[in-house]
Amino acid sequence: MSSAGAPTLSLPGDPPGGRRAARVWGIGVAVYFVAIIFRTSLGVAGLDAADRFGINASALSTFSILQLLVYAGMQIPVGLLVDRYGTKKVLTTGAVLFTIGQLGFALSPSYGTALASRALLGCGDAMTFISVLRLGARWFPARRGPLIGQVAALFGMAGNLVSTLFIARALHGLGWTTTFAGSAMAGVVVLVLLLLFLKDHPEGYEPPPVEHTGAAYVRRQIAASWREPGTRLGMWVHFTTQFPAMVFLLLWGMPFLVEAEGLSRSTAGELLTLVVLSNMAVGLVYGQIIARHHAARAPLALGTVAVTAALWASAILYPGHAPMWLLITLCTVLGACGPASMIGFDFARPANPPERQGTASGIVNMGGFTASMTTLFAIGVLLDATGDDYRIAFASVFVLEALGVVQILRLHARATRRERSHHVISRVEAVHVPA
Repeated sequence: MSSAGAPTLSLPGDPPGGRRAARVWGIGVAVYFVAIIFRTSLGVAGLDAADRFGINASALSTFSILQLLVYAGMQIPVGLLVDRYGTKKVLTTGAVLFTIGQLGFALSPSYGTALASRALLGCGDAMTFISVLRLGARWFPARRGPLIGQVAALFGMAGNLVSTLFIARALHGLGWTTTFAGSAMAGVVVLVLLLLFLKDHPEGYEPPPVEHTGAAYVRRQIAASWREPGTRLGMWVHFTTQFPAMVFLLLWGMPFLVEAEGLSRSTAGELLTLVVLSNMAVGLVYGQIIARHHAARAPLALGTVAVTAALWASAILYPGHAPMWLLITLCTVLGACGPASMIGFDFARPANPPERQGTASGIVNMGGFTASMTTLFAIGVLLDATGDDYRIAFASVFVLEALGVVQILRLHARATRRERSHHVISRVEAVHVPA
């Protein structure tokens, strides 16, 4: 172990990593990249969707709420499926579903069919990130886990960047159907790549066979993961850190900047792009810090929450329109929310053995998307109830942040003690494993 407390010892059964690992893992990341493009494409098309389907704020928010409801509800089942069947089968299913969903959204003649398409897209999207995390764990040494996770998230944000830069422009130049149908072709490309080239694990590192299936096995997997304080802490870290930026990017950032702050669509789009670029830059920094200093995980997460809340409050409470410098600062800090949410997986990963990594990741990933779904709904309802008062609607963010901080503080000490005991056992096992 280094002086900073980060483990440097290779654990028993650690895969070797290397260039081949990077290539295989890169295919999985490409699938996730396309899924994020599809997920976030509604964020830049919210006003267009309202006009196309003739809907109000609550109905518009239902698009994202339903998509996230399906996504969050699928996290534990997907984790179990990944643990049971491996990455390739689950990723293939996900790519088929989110591609059909994006194409269906392009061709939807009504609000109802568009909703069904977003639900299908959310189901496919739900199968991507946990699969990519599992793929990284199977191909790279455990000590690379924090950085691998942050890099995967970075490529996901690059997908968000495609939405903000290209989908928005294509909508106004090519129209709704052409834009969304054309983007769906990216799903076909990554589907072909993963069918041809993706492998679940390197040769000689096959996971042990799953001996038990059925309802009893599922209950044991979930219960064992949930009993670990690190899993629950990871879920609350993800819950508390991710959702402000998700809500802003996925739906309400563009309407807030245009309708409440009086900006043009192009300027608002540039600010959304700033969130994405900040996320990509901060993700690399956070990944490096956590890989070297595990003790920095909780301070980074809580610090991100505190600064985000302060700037969010400053923007919505500013008399009149907030100045551009404040909006730029807010969007820059919102970019740290995604990397901070990845810290949740870094709490859950060492708390669970390899055969439960998918299930534990599913529990963690459910946190932020549950918070996002709740806040998307609350903002839509409050906007309709208050005549589009964004100050009141956006203040709902503080309720969930306060709840999450309380839970993080409650669980942190217990999870840290448990993780230290796991690490001692791992060191002993590593010493006694023959070369």
